[in-house]
Amino acid sequence: MNEIVRFDNVRKSYGDVPILKGVNFSVNCGEVVALIGRSGSGKTTALRCINGLEDIQGGELHVCGRAMHGGGVDLLALRQEVGIVFQSYNLFPHLTVLQNVTLAPRKVKGVARHEAEELGMQMLEKVGLQERAHYYPEQLSGGQQQRAAIARSLAMKPKLMLFDEVTSALDPELTGEVLRVIEGLAQDGMTMVLVTHEMAFARSVADQILFMNQGVVWEQGDGSLLQQPRTAELQQFVSSGL
Repeated sequence: MNEIVRFDNVRKSYGDVPILKGVNFSVNCGEVVALIGRSGSGKTTALRCINGLEDIQGGELHVCGRAMHGGGVDLLALRQEVGIVFQSYNLFPHLTVLQNVTLAPRKVKGVARHEAEELGMQMLEKVGLQERAHYYPEQLSGGQQQRAAIARSLAMKPKLMLFDEVTSALDPELTGEVLRVIEGLAQDGMTMVLVTHEMAFARSVADQILFMNQGVVWEQGDGSLLQQPRTAELQQFVSSGL
């Protein structure tokens, strides 16, 4: 399998505070990798480094064949290949759902309007929102807005999708809506890295689960990792229900 992401002893600090203290892991094409851990463990920072939203200060990071540690990375080109969805939906309130989804393909890739709208409807169908294409964000539930945000990223046809705790602001019913969309993407073979507190979801969908603690990957493995933790730190994390 081809590697699409590789962290080699990656380090990152904010001022004098070290956040990533030598992170090592890789992601292969078609894999789903879940990053779990307490707040402050470094998982969101690691995710943001993949998309170039944070610079690394030590080690090596390769993403989609690019050396992120060498400087001079074309971030615009990178972000056409690496989509990211955040906790907040960040939809433009004055644009319809379809207009939100088609904006980047038209402005960044120069796709013609009719082609972009056809693509946008395909992406909205993928997330179950084709009937809401001409609604405005304020007319949607939180779960629907998050699914629209996912469709917007998918419209750029990325090689890799990143999800940063995308269900943390949603109630359980709406969380289920969004997780079903991500599960469908996994079944379609989309390469994904997701930061999540949804342990049951991580266990059922992820090929790799990485438990981050104290700025490093403390444990990693498949779904059985959460049922048979090898360290006291992961055992405590799992038993706390976080």
